[in-house]
Amino acid sequence: MTDPIADYLTRLRNAIKANHRIVEVPASNIKKEITKVLHDKGYIQNYKFDEGFNGQGSIKIALKYNPQTKTSAIFKLERISKPGLRKYTRAESLPRVLNGLGVAILSTSKGVITDKEARELNVGGEVLCYVY
Repeated sequence: MTDPIADYLTRLRNAIKANHRIVEVPASNIKKEITKVLHDKGYIQNYKFDEGFNGQGSIKIALKYNPQTKTSAIFKLERISKPGLRKYTRAESLPRVLNGLGVAILSTSKGVITDKEARELNVGGEVLCYVY
C-alpha cells in the first residue's frame, strides 16, 4: 500500500455510505493522531486502539450520526497531500475549509493538529486532509 492515510479515509468514507456504526482500520501512529483529532472536533463518537498479535494492531472507530435525520457528522473527507505530490503550507497561508466550518488536518512539528490550532501556534506543515 503506497498511501495508508488515503486507505484510512476511504474506509471511513465507505462505512459512512453503508451506514455502519463501527469501522475497523489497521493502526499506525499517524492514523491514531488523526483519529484523536476527529474525536476532539466531534466528527466521530468514540474510538478504541486494539493491540494485535502481529504488533500493528487496529483502530475501532464508532461513527457519529444525527438521530433525527440519520445523516453522518462527516459530510466529506478529502485527501490533499498525496505521496506523488506533497502539499505544504506556511503559517501565514493556512487553508480555511468551508469558510471555517470544516477542518484541515495538518502534520506539523507540534504534531497532528487542525488548521485553527496551527494558526494559534503560528506553525505550518503538511496538509493531510479536509474534513467537513
